[in-house]
Amino acid sequence: MTSPYEIRVFGDPVLRTKANDVTDIDGKLAKLAQDMLVTMYDEPGIGLAAPQVGVQKRFFVYDYGDGPAALINPVISESDGEWAYEEGCLSVPGLSWEIIRPKQILITGFDLEGNEVSIEADELESRLYQHEMDHLDGILLVDRLDADTRKAAMRTVREKFLGLDPDPTAPDPARSAAKRPPKPSGGLFLP
Repeated sequence: MTSPYEIRVFGDPVLRTKANDVTDIDGKLAKLAQDMLVTMYDEPGIGLAAPQVGVQKRFFVYDYGDGPAALINPVISESDGEWAYEEGCLSVPGLSWEIIRPKQILITGFDLEGNEVSIEADELESRLYQHEMDHLDGILLVDRLDADTRKAAMRTVREKFLGLDPDPTAPDPARSAAKRPPKPSGGLFLP
């Protein structure tokens, strides 16, 4: 089956915009979630946020081994510890970096039936939710890097996705009218 959506990649302004709360949990949202899951599995990924397919709604889909699910208007209310892990992103395909995030979280939200959901997550599952939450807030994984690593990563990303000279004095890619980014070959994926 062909992916219903093309995943937006670095340089697309939708990835830097904070998503709006979902106000109606209805059949349209359920269909969108189903189409997003097909797109996620095609890449392959374990999570995909609505902004990654150009939809500014505050929800994401995921499959962490217990079957597919969606989390609507999620909120992380508790976090604890630190865990470093090599993290990649479907919106920055082919690249990954070690990123430190809280090891454990408590996340709440709603499922596609409108039921409140509360999940205690650890390690990779915790990272999955935090990564997708970042997309809902217009944050990309390169924003989570320390200053030196981020500088090097941005040079690589600008060159790969925007065809820009990797020179750090090059214009900001968000304002550049550079060529269109390539179709991604890779939410969150396992490197």
